[in-house]
Amino acid sequence: LVAFVTFLCFAASRAPGAYTALAGMEVVITALFFLLYLLKLDKKMSWLFWPLADIFNSVIAALFLLVVCLCAVIIKSNNGTLAGGVFGLVLLVLSVVDAVVLFQKISLGGPRGRN
Repeated sequence: LVAFVTFLCFAASRAPGAYTALAGMEVVITALFFLLYLLKLDKKMSWLFWPLADIFNSVIAALFLLVVCLCAVIIKSNNGTLAGGVFGLVLLVLSVVDAVVLFQKISLGGPRGRN
């Protein structure tokens, strides 16, 4: 939801394309991971360790969000861009928390069952 709000703020303020594209991409990737786990497709496609892919997504998204949202907050061309940058920084914190929690839950040496 925070990624979607960030996307809406950037899109409504007619921010530069990189801001809107990053927020939109994060909305789509998060929705795809949500559907993957909701439909239990991660069990059917066991050739990839999906929690680790989710961690990589969170870390890479956090890095991109750090750069783009700091630029949006510092430049603050209008109020929508500033709001999008602030929501993006909140999304950055949530992405880091997601990566840390997932990393603590997985065991790379153990079985791939769910807790």
